[in-house]
Amino acid sequence: MAPSSQELEPPPKPGRFKALKAWCREKGLFAHHLAQWQADFCRAAGAVESREGSRELRTLKEENQRLQRELTRKEKALAEAAALWVLQKKYRALLGGEVE
Repeated sequence: MAPSSQELEPPPKPGRFKALKAWCREKGLFAHHLAQWQADFCRAAGAVESREGSRELRTLKEENQRLQRELTRKEKALAEAAALWVLQKKYRALLGGEVE
């Protein structure tokens, strides 16, 4: 059942206290019910954002770990290549009779 246009009417702005109280009386509500509803709504929205944020954070942490492993692997490969280059240079010097 679709709500009528009157049911969808929003309450007056919070700065207009008398109008808000009149609106609440008309709808059979109390102002503190609106305040509680607003607090609950904001808390629930924050929980959803927090859950999405933690999911994104987990994804970013996994990506960071993957990149760290790749960097470590490449640093080791570079160190090995540098060591081989130095050994090759020394070997050529020994065979060629060059003095370093």
